[in-house]
Amino acid sequence: MILVVDIGNTNIVIGVYKGNELIGNWRMVTKNEKTSDEYGIFILNLLKYNNIDYHNINSAIVSSVVPNVMYSFENALKKFFNIETIVVGPGVKTGITIMNDNPREVGADRIVGLVAAYDLYGGPLIVIDFGTATTYDVVSEKGEFKYGITSPGIQISADALWQKTAQLPKIEIKKPDSILARNTVTSMQAGLVYGYIGQVEYIVKKIKEELGNESMKVVATGGLGRLIADETSKIDIFDSLLLFKGLKIIHDKNYKK
Repeated sequence: MILVVDIGNTNIVIGVYKGNELIGNWRMVTKNEKTSDEYGIFILNLLKYNNIDYHNINSAIVSSVVPNVMYSFENALKKFFNIETIVVGPGVKTGITIMNDNPREVGADRIVGLVAAYDLYGGPLIVIDFGTATTYDVVSEKGEFKYGITSPGIQISADALWQKTAQLPKIEIKKPDSILARNTVTSMQAGLVYGYIGQVEYIVKKIKEELGNESMKVVATGGLGRLIADETSKIDIFDSLLLFKGLKIIHDKNYKK
């Protein structure tokens, strides 16, 4: 079995593959102060609760955009599972050629999503990841990652509204029945959700326009992405498990028995 982990700014998502089947996946809040023992015991308890024998975990792969977590997390996997971890980064085979000005600046989670989208759906394509930040990445027909756009995530935008204003409340992010709001909460929800739909549609339109390719496939994943994907025809595929699939693909390219 393979343990696949994506460490993001907001959450750590953990999955287990048995062969090519994802048999479980879970989410925990990212906290820098956790020790290797805390991570290890947490993962062991997750597996035990889901009737997965941790002795069968013989390999692991991790992508991370939170460097402060990695020392404790890697030590946890080594201490509790006695396995070395493949860490997505320089030197790891992915099948994607990074054409950006500074490849080392590209987050591991972006690479993982691109690997899965390109492997599963082919190129050229646009990959949108609705995470803490929302990223729009362009992959060529040859598997080259050429361009990327980054914007504040939906949750960041919502948090900014109530944290930076004296009278606006913290709200649930959902689409109201109408954009024509009659109270503060629905007015904020309308601005956030309909505004974000508009952002997605415009950015996708501009990418296709500047590249002169209206037929590019658009694949989306992440957090609140389903909320947006269900409301626009500009997203062709929403795949909530895209990062897990990408981690498995990269693992198989690099794992040495």
